[in-house]
Amino acid sequence: MAKGNISTDTKSETARSSRHAKKTSPASRAARRPAAAKTETPYHHGALREALLQAAERVLERDGLAGLTLRAVAREAGVSHAAPTHHFGDLTGLVSELAAIGFRQFNAAMASACNTATSPLERALARPKAYVAYAQAHPGMYGLMFRTERLDYSRPSLHEAAESSFAGLANAIGAMRQEPISRDALTIEQGAAIARAWSMVHGFTMLLLDGRLEDILERLPAGTTAEQLLEAILKSTVAGKLPST
Repeated sequence: MAKGNISTDTKSETARSSRHAKKTSPASRAARRPAAAKTETPYHHGALREALLQAAERVLERDGLAGLTLRAVAREAGVSHAAPTHHFGDLTGLVSELAAIGFRQFNAAMASACNTATSPLERALARPKAYVAYAQAHPGMYGLMFRTERLDYSRPSLHEAAESSFAGLANAIGAMRQEPISRDALTIEQGAAIARAWSMVHGFTMLLLDGRLEDILERLPAGTTAEQLLEAILKSTVAGKLPST
């Protein structure tokens, strides 16, 4: 009986030791942590602002301006809901900084297109064609850039980017008119030329994005593209106005 009692006690002690080991095992504790607990995405200092703007652009292009909220951006970036407010103040601040990025991308696309042109005609066509191409590739961003009521142009980044865009347009018109154009003081003729060019390209872009040019394109020779239609409009507009070199 004594031997049997020792065996039983040993087994009991072994079981208790085993249970205690399971309780104190780090691996066991880690395994029991709630799997549903989602950790926020870690960012290095200074990188969170950029990550939020990238997330905002993804939300904008995917869900449109109506879906662009501070909470949606935080969720997209995988950070706390307070993070966008901390960096941008409010939704106006966020979308204004996002629009500044859009204008910089927009300006760079048009400058690049103009730099690769090799003749006066190509240069005259390059900027408006790049304008429309950017809008087609980034319809959400393009729409935001021209929603003045949603933006705060007193923010330096947006003001500077938008002014650069206007300067590019003014310089292009000046080159076509073969005269320098100041951004700060325009003659009525210069203002009319800038407004006419901008109205034509912006109007074409909005009709294209809204699908309103399909009726015209369907009536043109098979295979005619919107870009070819734009080029025909531009050529008829600049005919006889280009410098000889």
